[in-house]
Amino acid sequence: MGQITLRGLDPELEKEIRRRAKESGRSLNGVILDILYRSAGYTKGKRAKNTLVELAGGWSEQEASEFIESIQSCEQIDEEMWK
Repeated sequence: MGQITLRGLDPELEKEIRRRAKESGRSLNGVILDILYRSAGYTKGKRAKNTLVELAGGWSEQEASEFIESIQSCEQIDEEMWK
């Protein structure tokens, strides 16, 4: 695995990273990796799911057709109600 050296880290940011590491009982490296992975949209080395379909799943063609059919009655307008 590669290494990166960070220079010019703001002292307040360093304090925050150290605080998080101390509170969680983790290493500085582990805390920094978590921050980097989250900010880049990765989880445990894999790209995080960013779309609703990826997060919640999707419908098959049959499921979508069944849903459309089930709401057909909601798409009818009762002209008498709108007079």
